[in-house]
Amino acid sequence: MRDELLTPEPIEPAELSDEVSLRPKSLADFVGQAELKEHLSIILEAARRRGQASDHLLFAGPPGLGKTTLAGIVATEMDATLHVTSGPALERGGDLAAILSQLAEGDVLFIDEIHRLSRAVEEVLYPAIEDFQLDIVLGKGPAARSIRMDVPRFTLVGATTRTGLITGPLRDRFGLVARLDYYDPADLESIVVRAAGILDVRADERGAAEIARRARGTPRIANRLLRRVRDFAEVRGNGLVDEAMAHEGLRVFGVDHLGLDKVDRALLSALCRRFGGGPVGLSTLAISISEPTETVEDVYEPFLIREGLLMRTPRGRVATAAAWQHLGLAVPPVGGDEAPPPGLFG
Repeated sequence: MRDELLTPEPIEPAELSDEVSLRPKSLADFVGQAELKEHLSIILEAARRRGQASDHLLFAGPPGLGKTTLAGIVATEMDATLHVTSGPALERGGDLAAILSQLAEGDVLFIDEIHRLSRAVEEVLYPAIEDFQLDIVLGKGPAARSIRMDVPRFTLVGATTRTGLITGPLRDRFGLVARLDYYDPADLESIVVRAAGILDVRADERGAAEIARRARGTPRIANRLLRRVRDFAEVRGNGLVDEAMAHEGLRVFGVDHLGLDKVDRALLSALCRRFGGGPVGLSTLAISISEPTETVEDVYEPFLIREGLLMRTPRGRVATAAAWQHLGLAVPPVGGDEAPPPGLFG
């Protein structure tokens, strides 16, 4: 029956120790991204058979889709040690050189937000990932000299939310450049069920489906919503996450049936109520809801555009008819009551 409690799949004992361990540890446990999983399985299996480190991998896509998780899976599948850093943390070439000198044969180096690497760090990285050699400059001025030292063969895994900001020479040095897509509700439901088993949350199929439907196609958001509904069910209910409890819990925490939160609705409300649906500039819209322009552009707009609630035009942001309807407002007539502006010849 659909309302029966779901029996979670067996979980490794290590996963029971902490809520942080919601990340899957192997490709078999990773839900969704079927095409990418197939490509990775072939690349990693071929590398294992050759007894070599895998090719360098670049994962691109919006936040929360599993790029960091995949880096950990690559290390686990290759039985290697994972070293984690980020682009902004590597300010100088010496920072990268210090990390590379600590790698062992076959290790995996994960660089998050790799598009934010400085040019100086990139220049050090090129020979390291292509020839597995490291150029080090000793001394300064006329007495300076360069020496080249070997580094163990390793696998670089890069993650980026903005592929267009990665320089061509760096992007071309990756053996696989893969983009992660948003998840469909069925995959997200499987993720919620697995997470419920790890967190020891009693959830039925309808409750998991309700959470997955409002998770904006993102596993990280699905897991976060599950935690909040779990808290609500324990405090206001009997601990069971069913459809009614999930619906009420998400309403209390400000997540509506489309997955929009308080800021999403504030953005649409400002666009429709204050600016008549637009067009309005990004900076004006961001100031009206007291959010940085980068946050509006990178965090909130992509989902609203994907849901057909917002459009970007050369003149600014424009609310669609669906946005007006979602806010419970009357859709304004196309063109309004004003006369069209005069043409070139009057």
